[in-house]
Amino acid sequence: MLCCYISHPRQASYTYTTIFTSLSSLSCFRNSYRYRLGSLSRPRRMSGTATTKLPQSTASLLTKSTQPEAYSESDIPIYTSVASYREWRRKAFVDNRSVGFVPTMGALHEGHLDLVRKSLVENDLTVLSIFVNPAQFSPHEDLETYPRTLEHDLKLLAQQQHVLQSNTPTTHSTTPNTHSTSTSPPTSKQPSPIIRRPSAVFLPSVSEMYPHGISQDASLQRGTFVEVKGYADEQMEGKSRPGFFRGVATVVTKLFNVIQPTNAYFGQKDIQQALLLRRMVTDLLLSHPSPQNLHIVPTARDPLDNLALSSRNAYLSPSARRVAPTLYTALKAAEHSWFREGKSKKECVEAARGVILHRVRNTELGTLDGGGMEVEIKLDYIEMNDVEDFEVLEDEVTLQSRGEDASTVILSGAMWVNGTRLIDNLLLGDLGQRK
Repeated sequence: MLCCYISHPRQASYTYTTIFTSLSSLSCFRNSYRYRLGSLSRPRRMSGTATTKLPQSTASLLTKSTQPEAYSESDIPIYTSVASYREWRRKAFVDNRSVGFVPTMGALHEGHLDLVRKSLVENDLTVLSIFVNPAQFSPHEDLETYPRTLEHDLKLLAQQQHVLQSNTPTTHSTTPNTHSTSTSPPTSKQPSPIIRRPSAVFLPSVSEMYPHGISQDASLQRGTFVEVKGYADEQMEGKSRPGFFRGVATVVTKLFNVIQPTNAYFGQKDIQQALLLRRMVTDLLLSHPSPQNLHIVPTARDPLDNLALSSRNAYLSPSARRVAPTLYTALKAAEHSWFREGKSKKECVEAARGVILHRVRNTELGTLDGGGMEVEIKLDYIEMNDVEDFEVLEDEVTLQSRGEDASTVILSGAMWVNGTRLIDNLLLGDLGQRK
């Protein structure tokens, strides 16, 4: 069941509607060159100024090229207002261009870039948003200290590209020369490859996304919010972070309404969030994206120790960073018990807890490789849930008792390492066909 809270009834009819109009005055961040993708080669110059004033260092960066030497196009266009982005999107709509969308809160890492690269492969245009959403942070959480690395993010984006090779050569026949005893044979010329790069960044301010303001205290919030009821509020992250998914569902609904993506891409690390949003898209009858076009991409991990990549990993000290992969190790132990040993859900969870408890004891004894620094580990939860409804599996359930046709199981966990909360999950089954 999905609930919308609307304080002003007149606003309800506009909540999920996008209207592409031709306005006489639209705000645009700057007059920049877009990548040459069909008729979207260069934007028109638009009147007005950006709705968000960026730091001087960032603004100066955006006035010069951040492209690598591999290509000479100018910067990726940045849109800070809904109006300016919608004018860009209108052209893409008219030109029948597919648009892939990667929503982020910035502090980009390889996991985000995996999503960008997948979008580049599958879409004509790729849009990335950077917005730290206050509505998904409770008053005691890290809104103010959340990593913000805009300049670095833009440089990373400028380096991403996908080359499309054409398999059909273009044949040019030469006209015979009447003064020659022979004619030149036809020549075959391979078309130039098409290079796809990120097409736009949507970088709104808080006031642009929440025109009437937003409080981190949910009891003080006024306006329209989206909440997916009975699906995630009492399980996994919903239980540990009350109100979190309400903030996520609200801001992603806004972003989908603005961006109007053909496809949207989310990481498996936040599996509960991704599946909840797919349910939301289904319940709200959204078409941009459709439920089938909300894609979940496997978790990106550190190649050395399999730690799930996260923007919050930046909080970890060197000693805490060495301990952080413990969560993944614990989940793998539970996975082994489930598949290889035929253990029950209760036994699998105990196996994972045992790995973490062992690390905690070694840390207290000073035998853990913490670099001689004190490391505090605190387990939040280890749980196994059905992917269909996030219901917790009964303790006695085993792989065999569920049967071959049973739905995928989400094995997930969260733990604190020196005050930094880490999450991870493994899918016990195939989610690949679930669109």
